[in-house]
Amino acid sequence: QVQLVESGGGLVQPGGSLRLSCAAPGFIFSLYHMAWYRQAPGTQRELVAAIFRDGVIKYEDSVKGRFTISKNNAKNTVDLQMNNLNPEDTAVYYCNAVNSLDVYWGQGTQVTVSS
Repeated sequence: QVQLVESGGGLVQPGGSLRLSCAAPGFIFSLYHMAWYRQAPGTQRELVAAIFRDGVIKYEDSVKGRFTISKNNAKNTVDLQMNNLNPEDTAVYYCNAVNSLDVYWGQGTQVTVSS
């Protein structure tokens, strides 16, 4: 059973930065399209950023220029660098892996942006 584990969430002031990381022992990230989603209270889960197997990267409009998704092959993680955070970024952030056969989700990590 594959278990994606997110880390790096926390409380940060507006304008601050956080780096989220998604790891899974023995998981071969190169076989999957990887993505970060988020869900704020009372809202639907939304795609934040995705990095596809062919290297194409996609961002949700509100995070363009502020967030960067990347694969760290040395650490076997998928990371989300989040800069210039604002209160609207407050949510639980989830790591997602998908291919034609499987879909996996992490448990989520809380990001709170508040002064």
